[in-house]
Parts: sequence; structure tokens; C-alpha cells
Amino acid sequence: MLMLSVAASVSAVETVINGLWYDILKKAKEAKVIQNKNYPYYSGDIVIPETVEYEGVSCNVTSISDRAFFQCYSLTSMKIPSSVTSIGNQAFFGCSGLTSMTIPNSVTSIGSEAFNSCSFTSVSIPNSVTSIGGGAFRLCSRLTSVTIPNSVTSISSYTFSDCSGLTSVTIPNSVTAIESNAFSGCTGLTTVTIGNSVTEINIQAFANCSSLTDIYCLAENVPSTDSDAFVGSSINTATLHVPDASIVAYQSTAPWNGFKAIVGLNGTTPDTKKCATPTISLVDGELVFGCETEGVEFVSEVTVSDAKKYYDSKVSLSGTYKVSVYATKAGYDNSDVATAEFNMSAGSGKKGDINADGTVNAIDVQEVINIAADDE
Repeated sequence: MLMLSVAASVSAVETVINGLWYDILKKAKEAKVIQNKNYPYYSGDIVIPETVEYEGVSCNVTSISDRAFFQCYSLTSMKIPSSVTSIGNQAFFGCSGLTSMTIPNSVTSIGSEAFNSCSFTSVSIPNSVTSIGGGAFRLCSRLTSVTIPNSVTSISSYTFSDCSGLTSVTIPNSVTAIESNAFSGCTGLTTVTIGNSVTEINIQAFANCSSLTDIYCLAENVPSTDSDAFVGSSINTATLHVPDASIVAYQSTAPWNGFKAIVGLNGTTPDTKKCATPTISLVDGELVFGCETEGVEFVSEVTVSDAKKYYDSKVSLSGTYKVSVYATKAGYDNSDVATAEFNMSAGSGKKGDINADGTVNAIDVQEVINIAADDE
């Protein structure tokens, strides 16, 4: 294995042909574009040929290697031939003057941070691409539109992070996962369409997208979504559009239920049900809440209006307890708040007294209301 590795490395020859540097693999008849070995680096308009001649052998140009055009600030345009199948990591990192490029249908992979900080006005990624590395288009602030092909299955971390000029994006149905910070800091992004196959949206995927107004999520099953996926994106003023049959599921799942409105993709807005107002009773010394709406949770508050501090060895339990409670349930509006007062005074044997077994005779809620009305 060691002998084979040494032989392979020896077979690659670095050479410059018509101003471009290559790694030549003569036996394989392949050439890879590599970084310029001399200063100044590549600049202006560059056309990479499909083949180059080396010692009488025609070699196909198959890839652009890692950092091949790294920080070539004066590079303005690039034409990549259809013989190229891969673009390496940081291949065009920091090419701030690069405004025009055609990515051919032959390319299947784009490396991490390949076009970080470039100045494209738009990008169309061909259907041949199946892999886009993390941060590939990060900080492309002039990028206003991007076409993501159906061949891509995942949007990697930071792929389009801080593309402040991007106003809308459509994530195709082929994508199943949107990784962390994939679109974070896209402050100009107003509309996002998420394909129906997305099952996972990770931490801060759409964080600090402060201009968001509408998200169209076509997934019928609510994607597993990190709680910070939309942090800093003011979703409380945005509208979420989802399949009509899935509205209740999104309404009951965080962080999706944080949107100002959740409506059906057909423009329908379902009638929102409201929890029934709870009932309040005191049974065997315990407050008991009831509600006609099944499956609710109760949120209550109990205060003692005439609470005192005691310094004796015995304390007489007395006072007026004020109770408020409302019912809540996923997919329902909260109920109205129900209130009641319970008077506890020891030894009288009337309603509100503590009995020998420790139970309390409760004043009827309606009676309390009537008494309050009479007082007024």
C-alpha cells in the first residue's frame, strides 16, 4: 500500500499551461487546476479549457482543486468547462471581484466555502450537483436569487449564511434536512418555501432573518425543529402557510406556534375553537377544576387576601382565598378566566368552616357573586 501511494504521488506533475497551473496525472490523462505558485495571483477573465496537452498527451480538466483561486481579488469572471466534475474547498474563497460564473451540468460536488464572499448577482446550481459543502456561498452579500436543484438532499451548515441580498429562496422537495445556520443572517430574506420532504431543521437555520414575512412549509408532518431555528427573525409578525390538514399540528408545536398566523396553503383559515370556561369547587379540602372541553390543562393562581404573620405556637387557619383559573389546550384558544372566593374560618360549623375531619365547607361560587353584587 505504501509503494502504491508513493507511486501515485510521483505520477502527479505540477506545471503551468497558458497561464494556469495544473496537477497533471499523465497516466490517467487528467488535469486538476491548482493554485498559482507565483505572485500576482490569477486575475481578470479566465476560461478554463476542457483539455490541456502535456508531453504529447491530451488530459481532461476534471476538477478545480482546494483553494485554487483563493483570494484572487482581481478575478472578474470564470468559465468552467463541462469536463469538470468537482469544485474544491475554498476554491474561490474571497474572490470579491468575481461577479459572473457558469457552473456546468457536469459538476456533482461543491466544496466547503467554495464561493465564500464572492460578488455574484445570481447563482443557478445545476441538477448534477448532489453535494454542497458548508458555507459554500456564505457572505455573498450581492446574491439576490439562487436556484437549488432537486438533486440536493441537504442544505449544509452556513451554506447561504449572511447573504444579506437574498430576498427569496425555494428549498426543493428532494431536501430532507436544513442544517444549522444554513440561512442565518439573511436579513433581506422575506419569503421561504420549504419542500415537502424536509424532516429536520437544525439550530438557528433561519436565525436573524429579520425581514421574514411568509414561510411556506409544504411538509404534512411537522419537521423536527430546533427551538432556536427562527431566533431573531420576528416570526411573531410573519405568516406560516402549511397544508390545510396539518394546521392544528403546527399550531401545537414549537417553535412553529410562534408565528403570528398559521393558515392553509389554499388560503383557508380554520375556525379556532375556544376552551370552555372552567368550573371551580372545593372537595375534601382540595381545589378541583373541571371543564367541558376534554384534554385541557389548567393554569391557576391562589392568593389569600387577608394573610397575616403569626408568632404563637398555634395558628388558626382563616382567611379569604381568591382563586383564578383558565383552561388551555393545543390547537384551541385559551378559555375565559374563572374566579371564585373561599372563606375559611374555624369553629362556626357553617359554610367555609373547618370541620373535625379537616375538610372545609365551601361557599358556593354563585353565592359569593351574589353577595358581592349585594355589597355594591
